[in-house]
Amino acid sequence: MISFIQKQWFLVGLGAAALLGYLKPEWGVVLKEFDLFRVGIFLSFLATGLSLETQAVFRQITAVKAPLAALLSSLVLYPLFAYAAARPLLPDEMAIGIAIIATAPVTVSSGTILTAVARGNVPLSLLICIFSNILAIFTIPILLDLLLGVGHRVELPVLRMLGSLAVTVLLPLILGQLLRPLLKLVVRRWNRQIAVFQSSIIILIIFNAVSSSTGSLGEMGAALPGVFLFTIGLHLAMLVINNRIARLIGLDRSSIIAFTIHTSQKTMAVSYLVWAGYFATDYPAAFVPAIVCQLTQMTIGTMVADYFRKRNQLHPSTMR
Repeated sequence: MISFIQKQWFLVGLGAAALLGYLKPEWGVVLKEFDLFRVGIFLSFLATGLSLETQAVFRQITAVKAPLAALLSSLVLYPLFAYAAARPLLPDEMAIGIAIIATAPVTVSSGTILTAVARGNVPLSLLICIFSNILAIFTIPILLDLLLGVGHRVELPVLRMLGSLAVTVLLPLILGQLLRPLLKLVVRRWNRQIAVFQSSIIILIIFNAVSSSTGSLGEMGAALPGVFLFTIGLHLAMLVINNRIARLIGLDRSSIIAFTIHTSQKTMAVSYLVWAGYFATDYPAAFVPAIVCQLTQMTIGTMVADYFRKRNQLHPSTMR
């Protein structure tokens, strides 16, 4: 049991945070009063900027088709497909939640970690991560306004949302890259601790989201299993779609792995900023799909990475 907790501490932490948030929702009020979540997300993206290997990443820019296809898949195809599927199958509040997580950029750390485990193209994974998180600042307000304007009466302050995301996500990424030459050795020495800190922020976000949604969660009843099933199906579908896209554009083996895994994942940190800033009051349970998505993509992503790694070992010259 202890060995399992040590290896899977992040998944255990996600479950514990969800349970604690449900049982002790009043604790979340204290954290929100000091705006600790927004500060934590800012510091998390600052750490990401400090950790990114800029030179290795920019060498991938010459291969334009891979990052361009990844951006189109993650920031356009994913949200359009996800919301179109969610509207007839899920309650309105859950469909809005699907739209929020679907428009988010790819994960910052876990996607790259899983790519490395699967023996994939890590520089390409990092490039997808950087470009997706930068471009999403501009696409999220536009796409949410478009999607929810069609199916729901949700008015979004697009420009204010754009400015808020730029300050909390884009600014720390840029600052981290500017400071990287000065702090490279320190970051390398504390790399594991930085990864633990970023994962801890996600755990805190889940705690806050559940503590803010306890009333709505209790009223969901039979709808909750439906959200789980839908999110699992959505993630599996995007893994298959992205794998097909990667093959269609003629990527090599390691790049197919990076494209398949990282382009199919979404970040909870940015989704939280959008939900907390513009949806939490009217749609308190709309963050549930993001929580389920995080659990789903970590568990399935780990299995997919392990599959690629083992297949690569068995058939190193033929795997496509």
